[in-house]
Amino acid sequence: MNSIAIAPVFGPLVVPAPDWSRLYAWGRRFALGDHAVAQLLRFAVVGGVSNIAYVLLFMACTGLGPLTANVAGSVVSTVIANELHRRLTFRTTAVPWFTAQYQGGGLALIGLGVTTVALAALESFAPTLGDLTQAGAMLAIMAAVGMARFLSLRYLVF
Repeated sequence: MNSIAIAPVFGPLVVPAPDWSRLYAWGRRFALGDHAVAQLLRFAVVGGVSNIAYVLLFMACTGLGPLTANVAGSVVSTVIANELHRRLTFRTTAVPWFTAQYQGGGLALIGLGVTTVALAALESFAPTLGDLTQAGAMLAIMAAVGMARFLSLRYLVF
């Protein structure tokens, strides 16, 4: 049996080309939806963009000293993140700019406090942790703080 003998019996094998336009339209509707998963995905993208802004500003301000560069990067990236969350993540204009900055900035400060306390607790209660283990613990804590911030922004602020 060769492929020529099989073709007349079963007919030609036709594989339809995927309809990318339908897949694109579905993905666009999903990503721009108001459901929690779409908002969480946009929240993560905005977080990545604001982290890039932080790094760029930090690098630009290192001549002023690391503390000044850190404060400048933190403040500017938080303002950028809050505005992007207002406009893109949660797509609302009902919350004024200043309110979004005040409440979102307050949540960012609370998150910074939680991670700082967690880091201090790790150093106090488990001083022999290796760097990799400590970094993993901090990533888990930061993920929990990020999820709490997302839920607070979604249900309390926006």
